[in-house]
Amino acid sequence: MTPRVTILGSGTCVPYHRRGPAGYVLEGGGETILVDSGSGTLDRLVRAGLDYRHLTAAAYTHPHPDHTADLAPLLFALNYTPGFQRVEPLAIFAPAGFDGFLAALEALYPGIRPRDYRIELSAAGDSELAQGEVAVVSRRVVHAGLPAVAYRFEMGGVRVVFSGDTEYCPGIVDVARDADLLVIEASSPFADRDPGPHLTAALAGRVATEAGARKVVLTHQYPSCDEHDMAALAGEHFAGEVLVAEDLMVLEVPPRP
Repeated sequence: MTPRVTILGSGTCVPYHRRGPAGYVLEGGGETILVDSGSGTLDRLVRAGLDYRHLTAAAYTHPHPDHTADLAPLLFALNYTPGFQRVEPLAIFAPAGFDGFLAALEALYPGIRPRDYRIELSAAGDSELAQGEVAVVSRRVVHAGLPAVAYRFEMGGVRVVFSGDTEYCPGIVDVARDADLLVIEASSPFADRDPGPHLTAALAGRVATEAGARKVVLTHQYPSCDEHDMAALAGEHFAGEVLVAEDLMVLEVPPRP
């Protein structure tokens, strides 16, 4: 099948009727990969017609709750869904220290510890890993002093990149190199203000241009972003196609001509 991305959450930690916290699903190369899972991700996964039971992997960019809050509910559901017994391993890619984060979750919620399957946790830094036939390339990025990574997934000649949360830094440009689809945070419309540990629309456009990306989807939108033409602001710095993510948006990613 043509690789496909479903936007489960295009927002932030700020509760907002239009956008849920970060979450995405990438289907391709025989894999179904969850990328981040903020609160409400599992509900939107079901609404998108996707089956949490058939996830083959999950990739986490950093441990903030708007990116991880539904990890414990996911693991709990994999243990206790009536009539379902997961036996296949669940691969999890995550930055350094995530093993401790996962252990702390299991201490709080013993019921999430896998019963009949196992978690295969891989540390993602400046790494080249794999999930089946899908190459999983990660690069460390700068975000709020935390271990944080961005991911590039390569399958069938297609490159799909998820920035997670990041400042402008060499890592995000490197991992986004030649992306066919770059799902990149743009948390602020204001190019003349310090965005803190995030990107503005202008900086997202700059990253896309420097990386040679083909198509950009702006995500991680605070409510104030909807008062501005974020695509146009990014388009001042990037000549390719720019979309603004919406929850439950589905994007197919064909290879370059």
